[in-house]
Amino acid sequence: MRVLIAKARLATRLIPALSLLLASTPWVMGQTAGSTAIPGSTAKVDQTSETKKLITVKEPVAMQVYQRNDENFADIPIVLDKEGASETLGSVHLSGRKLSSEVVYRDGKLLKVPTGGPYVLTLNFNNAKEEGRSYGRPSGRSLTIEPIYVGDLWVLAGQSNMEGVGNLTDVTPPSDRVSALGMDGKWVKAEEPLHWLVDSPDPVHSGDPADRASRSEAQHATRTKGAGLGLPFASYLASKTGVPIGLVPTAHGGTSMAQWDPAKKGEGGNSLYGSMLRQIKLAGGKVRGILWYQGESDAMGEAAKVYPKVFTDFIAAVRNDLGQPELPFYFVQIGRFIVGADLNKGWNAVQDAQRQLVDKVLNTAVVASVDLELDDLIHVGTSGQKRLGKRLALIALRELFNDVGATTPTFDSIRKRADHTLVLKFKGVNHGPVPSVNGAQSTRTMVNGSSAAPFGFNNSGFQGLQPSKHIAGFSIRKEDGTELPLIFDASVGKSRDTVELKLVGDVPAGASLWYGYGLNPYCNLTDALDMAVPVFGPIPLDHIE
Repeated sequence: MRVLIAKARLATRLIPALSLLLASTPWVMGQTAGSTAIPGSTAKVDQTSETKKLITVKEPVAMQVYQRNDENFADIPIVLDKEGASETLGSVHLSGRKLSSEVVYRDGKLLKVPTGGPYVLTLNFNNAKEEGRSYGRPSGRSLTIEPIYVGDLWVLAGQSNMEGVGNLTDVTPPSDRVSALGMDGKWVKAEEPLHWLVDSPDPVHSGDPADRASRSEAQHATRTKGAGLGLPFASYLASKTGVPIGLVPTAHGGTSMAQWDPAKKGEGGNSLYGSMLRQIKLAGGKVRGILWYQGESDAMGEAAKVYPKVFTDFIAAVRNDLGQPELPFYFVQIGRFIVGADLNKGWNAVQDAQRQLVDKVLNTAVVASVDLELDDLIHVGTSGQKRLGKRLALIALRELFNDVGATTPTFDSIRKRADHTLVLKFKGVNHGPVPSVNGAQSTRTMVNGSSAAPFGFNNSGFQGLQPSKHIAGFSIRKEDGTELPLIFDASVGKSRDTVELKLVGDVPAGASLWYGYGLNPYCNLTDALDMAVPVFGPIPLDHIE
């Protein structure tokens, strides 16, 4: 097999191209002569009246994203159905930026395709071998599949706030560098809404297959909700890194951890966990990380009590089943719920379990949602989903790209002063912009005291925690949850990573501090990069110094 390096002209400019001459490997698209296009691809074929049996190409397909490895390469498999075909593959041309002579075709794969794209794959075909000839004559048929990418795959999992229930107005627009493996198993350019449960072949999502087609048609014609955090996350991250992203939607509204039980993976498409694994396998089997938003359905009764262990075990099971023991797992702390039922205890217990999990399980991170507006009684609105997506993207930038990104500011410690003041220290606070020596504002940002460039945020002169005054969400309560009228002022301290709570008197024995108590608190504590402080509590106050 010879590897020929060629140049291909795309539009009006030259880009590097790699041509691989395959003299004996049969490979032809599933197409009859005389046809001019294949869905998702661009095809040029010979215009003859003769009907031929042609090879079907199952993979790659247009808009597909392949997960890169630690060396920033991916192997792209070429999967064919060539039974009974009257053609063979003559040559393959892979065009795109950043290609090199290291890309070779071997054992049915293009090896070491670098991170990036869009790549253009052009296939040229020969007729089948004729008697007395060692190879077939060129058939004149060629096929172009584009675009193809190498980048990162992110799974979207959980319940309705991950599925997305934001109004489909002012949504994040599609990006040329963000694709999605739809729940129907087809790669497309990612656009809202990402989740179409009715189109999944798995009954756990789509229900009775007998009327699925009619339900799908109706939903596609009338849907007005569905904006989530996945597309804002991917669009922002791709714009800052240049790495293409493929999203794998698997979430399902109203679902509990019991319904996501990894023990049900053997049920395949009849279980949420089995369906998620099937989608990941369809995407290639390895992913860059998991984005998770769930917990509302477990915030009551016994489920809330066991949530810390169940959630921890779930993360371990996902990592084990994917063979990725250090797989990043980033999640959203549940936010507000406008309901009359007394669910405070379980709701806050799940929130605090989510806050504390990141200190116990490596390669996890949490972002808060309690400060965001809702589009109904429980679902974060479209603008809030955009902010959540950016918050998660900033976490990924910091953790995975050696960039400043951001961390989530979380409660660290508490002390008291003699003037009836509680001083709360927060870790992970993002500071910026930083004033320069001459008094002008610098264009750099600080995370935990380290200076680094920000990503286009308008911080309006704020540094660290904000707002400076009239911080809402703190309360001191008895063991039964009854609020004690003690806090008359909450403001940011001079170091910008503390909050000072001024009290009218002494704290009685048995009292605890909360931030975001109950189902529907008003909380507004964020930092310079719009990273919100998660709900926390109870913090016992009996023994603080």
